[in-house]
Amino acid sequence: MPSSTRPTHPDSIGAQLDVAETLCAQRGRRLTPIRRKVLELLLRHGRSVKAYDLLEAMRAVHPGAAPPTVYRALDFLMDEGLIHRLDAVNAWIACHDAGGARHDLLVVCTGCGAVAELSDPAMSRQLEERVARTGFALNSHETEIRALCPACQQKRAANDPSDEERGGHPRHGAHGHPHTH
Repeated sequence: MPSSTRPTHPDSIGAQLDVAETLCAQRGRRLTPIRRKVLELLLRHGRSVKAYDLLEAMRAVHPGAAPPTVYRALDFLMDEGLIHRLDAVNAWIACHDAGGARHDLLVVCTGCGAVAELSDPAMSRQLEERVARTGFALNSHETEIRALCPACQQKRAANDPSDEERGGHPRHGAHGHPHTH
């Protein structure tokens, strides 16, 4: 399972930037120095990053960097499939397999922002069909799944006894009941 939470080796970052450069060139698009730097910062971080944290990191290299500059770079990188926008944690993350097989599921840790990129076309097709039965149509090829990574699960277990230990039942989402639609 490809995961965006693994530490990124400097050689790997260079290779991923080269892949991004090649993909953009093949599409007739240009990976400008600013766009490349934003992507590099996301790759180096290895986890999701909020836009203003990214802006601060950019200002360390480009003191005049302004929010529109970073947001334009993020929009470009997202359009090119080089990064992901994570609504679950209101942040961005580099796509660690931009030149490889397409992935359609992003498992996002709501505790720390770690992300795993998965591909399950059959599940995505099934989800699309179920959504279509409601009259809606998916407007993205990626689905975010909110979860807790192993480290956050351990942290939670150490700090908060489980529902079963308190004599209750497991939680079933924000509403406190299972959804069976």
